[in-house]
Amino acid sequence: MSEEILINITPMESRVAVVENGVLQEVHVERTQRRGIVGNIYKGKVVRVLPGMQAAFVDIGLERAAFIHASEISSREGNAVESISALVHEGQGLVVQVTKDPIGSKGARLTTQLSIPSRYLVYMPRSSHVGISLRIEDEAERERLKQVVADCVAAEGIQGSGGGFILRTAADGAGAEEILADIRYLRRLWEQIATQMKSAPTSSVIYEDLSLALRALRDLVSPRTEKLRIDSRETFQKVSQFVSELMPEVADRLEHYPGERPIFDLYGVEDEVQRALERKVPLKSGGYLVIDPAEAMTTIDVNTGAFVGHRTLEETIFKTNLEAATAIARQLRLRNLGGIIIIDFIDMEDEEHQRQVLRTLEKQLERDHAKTNIIGITELGLVQMTRKRTRESLEQILCEPCPSCQGRGKLKTAETICYEIFREILREARAYQAESYRVLANQKVVDRLLDEESGNVADLEAFIGRTIKFQVESMYSQEQYDVVLL
Repeated sequence: MSEEILINITPMESRVAVVENGVLQEVHVERTQRRGIVGNIYKGKVVRVLPGMQAAFVDIGLERAAFIHASEISSREGNAVESISALVHEGQGLVVQVTKDPIGSKGARLTTQLSIPSRYLVYMPRSSHVGISLRIEDEAERERLKQVVADCVAAEGIQGSGGGFILRTAADGAGAEEILADIRYLRRLWEQIATQMKSAPTSSVIYEDLSLALRALRDLVSPRTEKLRIDSRETFQKVSQFVSELMPEVADRLEHYPGERPIFDLYGVEDEVQRALERKVPLKSGGYLVIDPAEAMTTIDVNTGAFVGHRTLEETIFKTNLEAATAIARQLRLRNLGGIIIIDFIDMEDEEHQRQVLRTLEKQLERDHAKTNIIGITELGLVQMTRKRTRESLEQILCEPCPSCQGRGKLKTAETICYEIFREILREARAYQAESYRVLANQKVVDRLLDEESGNVADLEAFIGRTIKFQVESMYSQEQYDVVLL
């Protein structure tokens, strides 16, 4: 499978697209004025301790205080976590790392268990543990990597509490020299951070994670990646320097794209991004998905649509569900949906078909860089799964709630608004003395008041003994109106 990474840089934002076999699989967006802060290390100040929640709020210099749970401070594991009151107190300084961006009304999530990633490793300065990514499944390779790290640690003289390491998926097949270079880089970086920690003022940043373009190189490049195309010469030079120092094996895959045609137009990325904001996702067979992200969870419904199949109903359902499983895995990556996800596949009687659909979903999710966990099928036939959420979804970055419907996705009908206006006029008539009333409303509402509701308007005027006038306000949404006393 061929894979290309396209990097589009403008002064306002950076965008990265991962394209597999000519089809967009992932898109990452970072605005210059609103950069993500996951991975950043801050010197914070505890502003409130919540014993009932085993948590505390920490000021790290952002608009909203960030949140930290006792388990992210305590050195114990499981149910033996100490009380939050015994761990921190109000006014205390605390060096923390952001694990989750502020999303919606929620502040950032923090931990004191610091970690610094590089190409092949994650360095944990306050741990002595050595772990290996679960995605490296070959037992012989896992043993080899463990030994390589042990040899490198011994060669560098890192003893006792000199820190622990986790080998990332990218370390699969890496040589001892590459891993040793990573260890040295991470140790130098940690020494700089440790020095900063001593002198930095509270509520200030000590360490910032890499820019989006460099993070893409560090986290997204795999042996499948054939090309990395960058449309900014300045960024291309920065990336080239980063690659020469840390990822020399990628150097021959880097390419500056100077073309007149925008780089994201090469594979229709812009059109795909627009489609990723829609609820309905068509399938090639004629079926479709309906994706509804909400506060608590995301629900995905699978429908056969226009697909009628050629054999039996069960075969039609099975084929639709198989195609949907592949499409769902792609949409989760593309839209960056996280948290609890409930998938309502079309009901299948055959247990073997159920297993094959689940296996297809699992296989397609193997390429997802975010951690996913499929729980299984419930008694109602729903598939439960989770996907780790660390940054805002594509929709949260690019969109905001509709000012007319406040994010409900529905508007009250003109008829409903007319009846609300009638009730408001009655309230006003009982509370205040006025010669007449003027209703300011949207064109559609005024049209209905003067047409279908004209009889009701006449009855109301007779009942209150006052005239009612209407005025169109072109800037009003369908649900907006005002009743003015004259």
